[in-house]
Amino acid sequence: MIKPETVQKILDAARIEEVVGDFVSLKKRGTNLLGLCPFHNEKTPSFVVSPAKGIFKCFGCGKAGSAVHFIMEHEHSSYPEALKYLAKKYNIEIEEAAKTPEDILRENLMDRLYNLNSFAQKHFSDLLFNDSRGRSVGLSYFKERGFLEDTIKSFQLGYAVDDYEELINYAIKNGYKKDIIEASGLVTVRDDGKIYDRFRGRVIFPIHNLTGRVIGFGGRIMTADKTKAKYINSPETEIYHKSNTLYGIYFAKSAIVAQDVCYLVEGYTDVISMHQAGFKNVVASSGTSLTVEQIALIKRFTQNVTIIYDGDFAGIKASLRGIDMVLEAGLNVRIVPLPPEDDPDSFVRNHSSSEVMAYLKDKACDFIRFKTELLLKDAADDPIKRAEVIKDVVGSIALIADPIYRSVFLKECASLLDIKEQTLIFETNKIISKKNYQKKDNVPLIAEQKPEEKTDVNKVVREKYQPDNHSFLERSVIEKLLLYGQIECDYDTSIEDEQPQESEPELVSTAEYILSETVYDGIEFENFAYKKIIDIYLKAKEAGSIPDIKYFINNEDADLSKTVAEIIATPYTLSDNWSEYKVYVKKESDDVANTVIRSLLALKVSYLKRIRDKIQEKMKTASDEQAIELIKKDIGLKEHEMYINKILNRIIT
Repeated sequence: MIKPETVQKILDAARIEEVVGDFVSLKKRGTNLLGLCPFHNEKTPSFVVSPAKGIFKCFGCGKAGSAVHFIMEHEHSSYPEALKYLAKKYNIEIEEAAKTPEDILRENLMDRLYNLNSFAQKHFSDLLFNDSRGRSVGLSYFKERGFLEDTIKSFQLGYAVDDYEELINYAIKNGYKKDIIEASGLVTVRDDGKIYDRFRGRVIFPIHNLTGRVIGFGGRIMTADKTKAKYINSPETEIYHKSNTLYGIYFAKSAIVAQDVCYLVEGYTDVISMHQAGFKNVVASSGTSLTVEQIALIKRFTQNVTIIYDGDFAGIKASLRGIDMVLEAGLNVRIVPLPPEDDPDSFVRNHSSSEVMAYLKDKACDFIRFKTELLLKDAADDPIKRAEVIKDVVGSIALIADPIYRSVFLKECASLLDIKEQTLIFETNKIISKKNYQKKDNVPLIAEQKPEEKTDVNKVVREKYQPDNHSFLERSVIEKLLLYGQIECDYDTSIEDEQPQESEPELVSTAEYILSETVYDGIEFENFAYKKIIDIYLKAKEAGSIPDIKYFINNEDADLSKTVAEIIATPYTLSDNWSEYKVYVKKESDDVANTVIRSLLALKVSYLKRIRDKIQEKMKTASDEQAIELIKKDIGLKEHEMYINKILNRIIT
């Protein structure tokens, strides 16, 4: 764990323009810098870097954040990894919290395992190319599969000779101790304590982690011995955890990002064949059911997964639960079933790349439709089985977080299942309600949730001139809170008073004033992200402090950092030419008090309108007595609304 003071030192040293400038060609545009976004293809620059605010923001794809989050996004690294990257760039020595003796031993063990695995991989590869047994058995096998020599070397494939102690003796001869050899999983330990090579007589598929280090091995037997497993893998070790690993991820990660989709297959040769054919964005679960950790690994690089299956009906049915987990993680899932006689490896070898691409494009089907049609085939005309299919499909749809997608799938499945859409909606909501109750969560039904807001900054800029837009007015107040929260002003004199004060002004922080005029005045923000920011200020105020903008920009919470960067970023900047010609342009920061008060009053007008709209709606069904009370309340609110509009110099028609 990196010490907090070291983290702060890194954050203070990192200059956003220098960090981004290593990857993007930037040109000065006023006080900001402009360039082509590295996260999506564009011809017209929309990627803005603000050195003054310490943020980047793409007004095309929406990516935003600090220097740390730029590295996280660009290099697909974790927060600590990004900090270490910046520490290296700025020659800052990483000081980590004191490690226990157990931590030190574990790290030493991991380093020794990495070294041994690298040694073993090189030995297996050397045997494949330079040993007569490796060439005649292993290399011949790979070439029969159609693997080119460059592909074999790229994936570091190898061969383990059919000898019980060949690797053990070679490793010991080169200085490796017996304890680390046993801990690596490269050997099997018998009950009598004797050890022997685990992968003997097999072709070797090294398994790499995200950074390309060998963490384990897979081996395929080269004989027809039915008593032995066709494929075996390394056992769990300190550096290899099968549930956290996807075969081929190191070779695929860049292509997955570039193409924004990940092809998921089952085996080692499937990955290698597809990669060689030009489909580099492919990984394998290595014969295991998908795990939450594997899905999270894919999600780091894309939201889109296409699963390629062979034609085995039973195998596909058995894997449906795993795909439900992908849906629950919020990924978009498509299925491509191959002809019954093919798996991805054979299909790619028997067809040209263009034919494979056309097939993947034409046959890709969304998972819900695929699952519905697949299960309906099995149910035939049996009403009980059809009812089970409906429950199964509804269970999958309930996992989809996006309400728009869910609505589309419900409508489509109602047609496929020949059942009323309202029935499916009702059953889906029951599942969601039960799940939320079990979690003791007060989250509303997903069907009733608003879709997650995608910030369209150009739209936001347009909405700046539409004062009745409540969402923008909330955003405007939060923007002032973030930019001027620590600035103290005289808020006792409201903007309509023209008489000068005789007494000394009482200065109040902008953060305290905004909180008193909103939260303490009963105004609740509707946007969840803005609520989160308000909560942070409330907790900080209770602790006697006010967070500055850097707290949010450099926050470890990437979503929070992005939200704040989006709020304070602007595609516009004031030209230096104005000052050269001695033309003074007034900025909102020149009069923070009036700027803040006007934003708050505009929000209050919108808030009052929303209350009045609800009153008008209640009047439609109210009794005469109730209507009178509602009218009185409405008149009072209208008078207050008109009073605020008068302060804002608004003419109401």
